[in-house]
Amino acid sequence: MTGSPAAGLDQDHELPDAQGTFELLRRHFSPRLALTGSFAGRGAVEVGAEGCRVTLSDGRSVLDFGSYAVPLLGHRHPAVVAGVRRALETLPTATRSLANPVTARAAATLVRYFEGALPKVYFGLNGADAVEVAVKLARLASGRGRVLAVRGGFHGKSTGALALTHSPLFRTGLRGSVVDVVHADPEDVKAVERVAASGELAAVVFEPVQGENGVVLLPPAVLRRWCSDARRHGAFVIADEIQCGLRRCGERSVALAQGLPVDAVLVGKPLGGGVVPLSAVVCSEELYAPLEADPFLHSATFGGHPLACAALPPALAAIEQLASHGVELAQAMAEGLDRLGSRRAGAVREVRGRGLLWGVDYASPHLAGDVVLGLADAGLLVSPCLSRPTTVRLLPSLACGLPEVAEALAALDHATAEAEARCAER
Repeated sequence: MTGSPAAGLDQDHELPDAQGTFELLRRHFSPRLALTGSFAGRGAVEVGAEGCRVTLSDGRSVLDFGSYAVPLLGHRHPAVVAGVRRALETLPTATRSLANPVTARAAATLVRYFEGALPKVYFGLNGADAVEVAVKLARLASGRGRVLAVRGGFHGKSTGALALTHSPLFRTGLRGSVVDVVHADPEDVKAVERVAASGELAAVVFEPVQGENGVVLLPPAVLRRWCSDARRHGAFVIADEIQCGLRRCGERSVALAQGLPVDAVLVGKPLGGGVVPLSAVVCSEELYAPLEADPFLHSATFGGHPLACAALPPALAAIEQLASHGVELAQAMAEGLDRLGSRRAGAVREVRGRGLLWGVDYASPHLAGDVVLGLADAGLLVSPCLSRPTTVRLLPSLACGLPEVAEALAALDHATAEAEARCAER
């Protein structure tokens, strides 16, 4: 071996082409991951993005109604990029010993965003981070160990969060759990009362809108009863709005807008403006008490990272500026998908959704898969639901206009008709 140990580590100044990318994915990640990317891009890879469109290596521009809810503002929103660039040019990382004004300002901005209802903040990098911390705090603050989650819920894939995630698909080959979790039926109005009777219930965790489960809206009346019962028994209530919050489903917080007395709202995905990873637990003083007493009880090297926190104020400001536009887009989506469901009743079993989060449920997983491939050919990116393979999830961004919504709905109608015809031939 010749040269220094670092020789060749930075020799690739240009990104690999599409085939080179797939080869590296096969070699260093998984052949299945490479295959999935090849199907989605029809042999091309993503090389750029702006607004609601992604540019591919073969020169095509595709409409992004996927990306798992991250680019609510679209890609590279100029105000968010500018905020991150300023942090990059001054103090892109924190010492962890000195106080950081960027992180402090981000926390204050987020508390004001929720109108002071929840005054404490913990910053993480992704949704699972927020879930892990919220549940940890609930167990410590209550002195109890049991958590009630909801059938169909998705809360992440790290070990603790995975215990709350309902689908066994994500726990294959894993035994046991570090969290004592009971899963309740979303229609079971007495579930919390029954579980709390043991005296061991620390927290109730739910998504007001279950995204990964095919966009299922939990009944507000049931959630209201659960919150009341949890409070009466001294358990905390945690609303996981990683996907459905921050105007994705119309409101800043779905739970707070419904008047639910929650102890925490978990937010993420678009919190970093679609530019940097950022999540947060926004919670009550009672839930946060263990961290108030010992701020090092839970910490992470990149928690509250200034580069990410610099994106938060401009991101929330931009979301609010576009909120009324989001209402207009949501109405167009609702009306268009309702027409699709009526016109393609043989293929479409149900349409569910709210705001800018929609699920089209097809008659079979095979039919839904054919639709996703047809949309890839048409240049429309969507997000399948691994937990519910019959559902195709649509996540338009606020960067879209009504013409883009019409374009997406036309592509979906055509792909559904084509898939229905192919299934009939089999």
